[in-house]
Amino acid sequence: MSDVELDFGAFVAARATSLLRMAYLACGDETEAEDLLQTALERTYRNWDRVHRDSPEPYVRRVIINAAISRARRRAILSIIPMHSPPERSARATDVDLRHVLMEALRALPPRQRAVIVLRYWEDLSETQTAEVLGCSIGTVKSQASKAMAKLRSGLGRESVEGMIGNAHA
Repeated sequence: MSDVELDFGAFVAARATSLLRMAYLACGDETEAEDLLQTALERTYRNWDRVHRDSPEPYVRRVIINAAISRARRRAILSIIPMHSPPERSARATDVDLRHVLMEALRALPPRQRAVIVLRYWEDLSETQTAEVLGCSIGTVKSQASKAMAKLRSGLGRESVEGMIGNAHA
């Protein structure tokens, strides 16, 4: 094995679980999260010479978020196009615990707002770090977070949202 493969392998071994959790929170589906992470790791490996000098984790996070947003847009476009038979959807679990309720609420958010909530409140990134991952301004992060929290509060109730977000990754 080359030094590049060993270095990349060590990074994946150390951060894969955390990155998979973030991918799941970004898209809300376990299988899709695995695909997002695989895509992100593939792109990271192809650019490892450039990426590994800095911290590679923000790069991987950005790829995951961008891929999740792109896939959500693609699905939205496909849902507009009439089809002879609708695509199959995965069955959802019927148990209604707090995580499930929160995940449903997160799925209802637009992809960019969901990405901000995941990065700010699950990954505990600062506004500056979130803006870097998303490639936007700090003001955009603030406004998207504010809009997302307002939607979550109106759908779930203020106490529920603040309690769930505080306890979601406990």
